[in-house]
Amino acid sequence: MLDPLSIGGLAIGAMLLLCLLGVPVGIAMGSVATVGLWFTGGPNFVFSVLTNLPFASASDYAFVVIPMFVLMGAIASSSGITTELFRFSNLLLRSSRGALYQATILSSAGFAAISGSTLVNAALFTRIALSEMLSLGYDKALSAGAIAAAGTLAALIPPSISFVIYGLLTGESVAELLIAGILPGILTAAAYMVGVYIFVRVRPELAPEPQPRASLKEIGQSVLKLWATFLLAAVVIGGIYLGFTTPSGAGALGAMGALLIALFRRKLTWASLSENLRSTAAITAALFIVIIGGMIFTRFFLVAGTVTEATGLMQSLDIHPLAFMALLILVFAVLGMFMDPLAMQVMTLPFIYPIVTAMGFDGIWFGVIMVKLVELAVLSPPVGMNLFAVIGASEGRVRLPEIYRGILPFIVIELIVLALLIAFPQIALWLPSQMM
Repeated sequence: MLDPLSIGGLAIGAMLLLCLLGVPVGIAMGSVATVGLWFTGGPNFVFSVLTNLPFASASDYAFVVIPMFVLMGAIASSSGITTELFRFSNLLLRSSRGALYQATILSSAGFAAISGSTLVNAALFTRIALSEMLSLGYDKALSAGAIAAAGTLAALIPPSISFVIYGLLTGESVAELLIAGILPGILTAAAYMVGVYIFVRVRPELAPEPQPRASLKEIGQSVLKLWATFLLAAVVIGGIYLGFTTPSGAGALGAMGALLIALFRRKLTWASLSENLRSTAAITAALFIVIIGGMIFTRFFLVAGTVTEATGLMQSLDIHPLAFMALLILVFAVLGMFMDPLAMQVMTLPFIYPIVTAMGFDGIWFGVIMVKLVELAVLSPPVGMNLFAVIGASEGRVRLPEIYRGILPFIVIELIVLALLIAFPQIALWLPSQMM
């Protein structure tokens, strides 16, 4: 008879093998867990889990925030908000060397306030910014790296689907988690911009000569066009922070606001609305397959006793917190080769969260660390998903070796920011403590 940790190890190995064979990760987790539950609990128990747990998850009101955030981002994108953000950022920064790198980062941070998907951010700004960067003589590798890295800001700056999933899986406050991501998100964006500023001065060939400074009139006119972005961000982030609405309510208000803005601007057609609804349904369905598969996987670990054994083992080892964080970085770097961010969270949280709380870490703070680790994983070669999002959206203009070379400086910056968040937890915890 195998012990609980060996059973858990075999289950994870089987799941990763299925993923390598091309089985979708949600299906892989659910299939392995079903077989495991059959052997540990019997056929009646398996039938009970499979008939009750998926429905209970899909019908939970708290999960309605996910399609609302996805729909808001889709409609906002089709109404031209991303292009306006990029144009404003470029006008504001174009007199400095490497302006388009920084404009991409700044505008991606702005769009992150109304979009919760890192892959969507990376793909959108590849289509918007890459052509202009290459036509002006910007370095292709660093351009692709900047776009991929800036895409991860959507995981930190609310509305963030990653924080919603973390909160729903751990029981931590989703509202506090969303607000906790604001300052780390701003810090990350600022670190990227400072890093780019340094890169282009150390190696001037990475960027062309700066363009003439934009007039105040041009900048002012561009700022006025950003009213839709400010309005949506105020409704979602302000509503949650001030306690006017729950995250689910904020998602619904944000989606309705994006719809009204698109109608007001006459940017919404039946075709575009239909496409937005279809893409929202497809993304939501894919997310729920992963969530439900992960929950069945979690149920198996709980029944097998794997979670209890893993928590007890880590406590008995009396591992230093910094060593624990180093181990997590290594684990997520490996998992990033096989999985998307959501799957990594769903699979690892049943083990990691009980250990973290038993070690005395704050659950909200660790939510920020968890999201940073997951997003660092999707930037890491050889199979970081954001890298492939950029390659796919570039339509063959960016090759794999180029984006590997371009992303490495941003991975170093990510590690520096992660170290700051570990050393100074109040960066993540101060704003939630001020919430009403």
